[in-house]
Amino acid sequence: MEVSVNLVEDKLNLSENAIKVLEKRYLKRDKDGKCTETPADMFRRVAKTIAEGDFKFDKSQADVYKLTERFYEAITNCYFMPNSPTLMNAGRELGQLAACFVLPVEDSLEGIFETVKNTALIHKSGGGTGFSFSRLRPKNSVVRSTMGVSSGPVSFMEVFNAATEAVKQGGTRRGANMGILRVDHPDILDFINCKADNNRLNNFNISVAITDKFMEALKNGTDYELINPQNNTVAGKLSAKKVFDMIVDGAWRNGEPGIIFIDKMNSDNPTPLVGQIESTNPCGEVPLLAYEACNLGSINLGKMVKADGTVDWDLLGKTTRTAIRFLDNVIAVNNYPLPQISEMVQNNRKIGLGVMGWADMLMKMGISYASAEGTKLAGQVMEFIDYESKCESIELSKERGRFNNFKGSVYDGKNFLYNKYKGKSAGIISDEQWKELDSQIEKYGIRNATTTCIAPTGTISMIAGASGGVEPLFGLVFSRLIMDGTEMLEVNPIFKDYAVKHGFYSEDLMKEIAKTGSVAHVAGVPEEVKKIFVTAHDVSPYWHVKMQAAFQLHTDNAVSKTVNFEEHATRKDIEEAYVLAYENNLKGITVYRNNSRQFQPMNLDDKKKTDEAKQAEAETPVQDDKEEEYNPTGEVKTVTCPECGNTIEMAEGCFICLNCGYSGCS
Repeated sequence: MEVSVNLVEDKLNLSENAIKVLEKRYLKRDKDGKCTETPADMFRRVAKTIAEGDFKFDKSQADVYKLTERFYEAITNCYFMPNSPTLMNAGRELGQLAACFVLPVEDSLEGIFETVKNTALIHKSGGGTGFSFSRLRPKNSVVRSTMGVSSGPVSFMEVFNAATEAVKQGGTRRGANMGILRVDHPDILDFINCKADNNRLNNFNISVAITDKFMEALKNGTDYELINPQNNTVAGKLSAKKVFDMIVDGAWRNGEPGIIFIDKMNSDNPTPLVGQIESTNPCGEVPLLAYEACNLGSINLGKMVKADGTVDWDLLGKTTRTAIRFLDNVIAVNNYPLPQISEMVQNNRKIGLGVMGWADMLMKMGISYASAEGTKLAGQVMEFIDYESKCESIELSKERGRFNNFKGSVYDGKNFLYNKYKGKSAGIISDEQWKELDSQIEKYGIRNATTTCIAPTGTISMIAGASGGVEPLFGLVFSRLIMDGTEMLEVNPIFKDYAVKHGFYSEDLMKEIAKTGSVAHVAGVPEEVKKIFVTAHDVSPYWHVKMQAAFQLHTDNAVSKTVNFEEHATRKDIEEAYVLAYENNLKGITVYRNNSRQFQPMNLDDKKKTDEAKQAEAETPVQDDKEEEYNPTGEVKTVTCPECGNTIEMAEGCFICLNCGYSGCS
């Protein structure tokens, strides 16, 4: 594609790869497809548009200019990055800046197809959608108006899937959906199996909404009740263990379904009088009421480390407050695709500030991801961000007013934050500091019903040159084929600097590491290095879950993360991760066993894959006399990223290209 501006001269501190991503998906183009802005132009456009939201609050031109510079500095230094729709659409005709939405699915043909229509409008605007199908009557229920029978929730999911397939998202983002069904819905068994075929419902992530009652029945080895949503009567019983085993089996086979703990989500619902939470966005990190939207952004933690290897708390605090002000202004200037969404968002003003570059921070500080020291730091960092975000939201409330649904919310009472965090300090914010914030909220209110959320950062982490979300790295060294067919090694810069400084860097060693991406079993690498520079498959499921839990404690919404399993992992391994997630108060969990989907590209050498497949075949029993899909030869259909042809991995709750940031969720 011909480029009409000099991108390289205006690259700021961006990598060549980041520039390519921006050029392909973000920068303005003319009618001939030529880029008409540089990355700096784009960042300026975004900073200026969002800062101009202050005009709605009687700020002067000088104030807006000052705020524009503040936003521009945070973004161009890659301290903070808003979600992709904001980068793409701020200051442009579409003007739709939110990432994801939740829509209601009512139990009527008119209601269902009204939602299908609204879904198409949202996808056209670049957003993703989440639904709960739990209100729909079970299949074979009588439809009084026609005396026919209902086809059930799963059949209507096919309708939504087909509509998504038909809508192109403005050429920049493809449609993505989350489909959720409560575990006590009579059609739950059909739902659990609806994605057993990898070619079915490809525009959906699916998750089972697990209740506390179900988990209690599982613990006690008893049956639990199925509830007909038409009349809330008991429609039968199922063995909790049998259903749980089916969920685990599906997750073992291809990562579907995921699970969310719906009662935990509602226990943290900030506006219970407005409604109950039934669904999340496509990657599961934002529990939302019907017609709510998520306005998200992420702090780059890799940039929050001083030269001496300690956390730069001052910079982190400053960046947090800038980001919260930015995200509240996004709501002020956003052009929502439906009036119902605009109204609901204005009333609750939920925003979600998260993080990326977590693995970078740990590596720079010499701390292992799979360690108590790592989870302790995670708790401290998120506690600090949570506190600073609430401080800034209170300041915004002083200036602009509290969110409209404040009355009756969790904040409308004494000591909400103190009671929530009492005795749980990670050592950064004291109980008394939370109590002082409560007194400020009682006096001034708070601007946003939620302030924190850890979302996938696939593409924006590429732009920022950061590791994704709160995930470990997927590889320290990659081997890439460039256009003339030659092989090029891409070495993680933090690892490379460390290896050079400590005297063990060599091209031959890097080539050896590139075979798997990991140093875990590579000779010539010091043991201390193997602890610090772990990759996703080096980290045990236990530490994946514990790390997610450390971030979840001080995250208002939820945490999008994948627990990565080696190919030889058993169903029992996944079962244990699910139970551990529940016991650690997670709101949901996504697991993925390597190579368990046919379309995942091969990223292990054939011998290792064959050995692991044979081991898994020997160790893993066949359940319920079903034929296994496992191929002991280790051969997997190879499908690469549709945008750049490189490797796609499962991380942050969805499939992400490690080269260009293309995401299966966006």
